[in-house]
Amino acid sequence: MIEIGISSASFFLKAQTEDTFDIFRSMGCEICEIFLNTFSEYEDSFTEMLAARRGDVRVHSVHSLNNHYEPELFNQSDRTRGDAEAILRKVLRGGERLGAKYYTFHGQARLKSKPYNVNSQKLGERCKAINAICNEYGINLSYENVHWALYNYSTFFREMQEYAPDISATLDIKQAMQSGISCYDYLEDMGTSLSTVHACDYHENGKLCIPGEGCFDFVGLFEKLLNNGYDKPVLLELYSGDYKDFDDVKRGYEYLKDCLAIASR
Repeated sequence: MIEIGISSASFFLKAQTEDTFDIFRSMGCEICEIFLNTFSEYEDSFTEMLAARRGDVRVHSVHSLNNHYEPELFNQSDRTRGDAEAILRKVLRGGERLGAKYYTFHGQARLKSKPYNVNSQKLGERCKAINAICNEYGINLSYENVHWALYNYSTFFREMQEYAPDISATLDIKQAMQSGISCYDYLEDMGTSLSTVHACDYHENGKLCIPGEGCFDFVGLFEKLLNNGYDKPVLLELYSGDYKDFDDVKRGYEYLKDCLAIASR
């Protein structure tokens, strides 16, 4: 059964991570993604405190400000790669403590303007090893489409997953738009490995907004997900500049629930 939830990333700069569980409860939100925003939030003392405040809100996935260590998980230097893995393990320990089942992963960024030739076998084999680390904490790696990272075209996942068959995928609607690729092309690429959907609306000019204020057809998306047998969360993920106050967030959250109800009839 598809559930509608919210990512704590939506409250970045507007609320501290530890206060987001109270916000979720005030909105009637029962499932979420927790975004850990900085190194101090990866520490055991912080995630222990966070877990104590979780209450009855379920954590589906954990995310992090991952561009400051994930690219180095692929570094050829053992020492550099080992340091990155140590940071990853802190995030995973926190995710395990919170009950998360998925780790939202960006991987390597595209830092240069020249074309990138992705070696799917080499990348997949390394992702398989990273997923094995995730599995030690009861968590599965979920590779997200991101317009500025390697996964910004619609055959990336299936080509790489041939060498890492157990990893999952996260669909981000706004990132698909920013890549200039239909989210349905990404859905086809991810297939039955889809674990998470990040939902945000946008206008024809690409400006992001809360669901219901833009041009994206969420009823159509939910119909497609239901027809595909998808039974995991769709999580509202906004940027702080996309809305004015928390009432806007709740309105977007309720709109997604209404669209799911229409698609389920």
